[in-house]
Amino acid sequence: MRDFSQGTFQDCVVWAGPDVAPVRCASFAWKAGTITAMDLGETAAEAGGCRYGVFPGLVNAHTHVGDCFLPEVAVPLTLEEAFFRPHGYKYRALESISAADHVAHMTGFLREMAASGTVAHVDFREQGVEGARRLREASGISGVRSIILSQLNASPQSEAELSHAEMPLPKTAVDELREMLSVADGFSESTMNDLTDAAWRDVRSITRDLDRARAIHCLENDGYRELSLSRTGTGDLQRALDLLDPDLVVHLTVATDDEIELLAASGKTAVLNPRANAALGLPLPPVAKLMRAGVNLLLGTDNGILNGPDLFRELDFTYRLARSQWGDGRHPLPGEILKMATANFGRTHWGAEIPGTLTEGGPATFVVVDLTRPHFQNSRDLTGTLITRTSPGDLIQTVFRGKTVHHV
Repeated sequence: MRDFSQGTFQDCVVWAGPDVAPVRCASFAWKAGTITAMDLGETAAEAGGCRYGVFPGLVNAHTHVGDCFLPEVAVPLTLEEAFFRPHGYKYRALESISAADHVAHMTGFLREMAASGTVAHVDFREQGVEGARRLREASGISGVRSIILSQLNASPQSEAELSHAEMPLPKTAVDELREMLSVADGFSESTMNDLTDAAWRDVRSITRDLDRARAIHCLENDGYRELSLSRTGTGDLQRALDLLDPDLVVHLTVATDDEIELLAASGKTAVLNPRANAALGLPLPPVAKLMRAGVNLLLGTDNGILNGPDLFRELDFTYRLARSQWGDGRHPLPGEILKMATANFGRTHWGAEIPGTLTEGGPATFVVVDLTRPHFQNSRDLTGTLITRTSPGDLIQTVFRGKTVHHV
């Protein structure tokens, strides 16, 4: 049996360093989870007869893997009908599936991720501690790193209580949160409107004490902002920054210029999900404005109900969307979009584990692509071809910290 724990590729192209730019490489080698050699040469505008290309393993920064067993059920449903707790279709379906079947579905979905070059994902996992345990099991089987941000199993505050800003997080919810964080990497409720201001301060305190991450969906539609304003006098993005101090802010489809400026000034990382937004009939996120403002951007495929886990489809869609929004026919360059699934992740809470870059002495977390395919051999911009024309059939091997999680 072939030993995948170490290896060498000669005369290849490597998307190297913080710019994730294609460079000729005489020898790329790894052993025991570490890149041991990267003999780099000149920038590679073309494949030039090279057989192998090596790029950083992709990170899918926003998923809901738990509903992957329900593909396309949301087609006739609104956002609220499909996804909102407690009566949304997804939550009712999650209650009915057995743990064993659920883990099997999620494991298969994660293996699809690995086959399309994704080594890790950030999952907003429902079902409390049980949901986190199920995904942790699936992650262990598949080898794909699941960064689990869990949600409380049920809404801890009633509609009446949510109108009282200083109503704290109930003790039962505090106890559940602490137990959940013994399994999960962090916490995320769906929106800022799910808890009171005082409860969000409790969440921030507990997660900080346990060194766990925080994330939140913001501005997915105007209703998020309007409900927050009606209850508290403050929009949901401003409340998130003031009360939660999130590591990730997700969606921003209806962010105004002032809100983009606010987010940029905060230094927070945002995660965009353009294809999921489009599938739900929502506005598309202002990618170009966010890029011009200097916001650190990541990409996610969002719910398994809406999308498969192939992040190359998201890269392609986002590239074309950003070019359309920029409107000058020149920006952004493909490399800036590729960074949204690679190097930009290095600026997050998990950057030490997954820097999203390839450097000698760094983690052996990479994907090998077959450059003998005609679209690569004929390409005049290898990064452009990588993000717009690559399919799972082009990939040879996916490696996470030295462990091969997919190979052909």
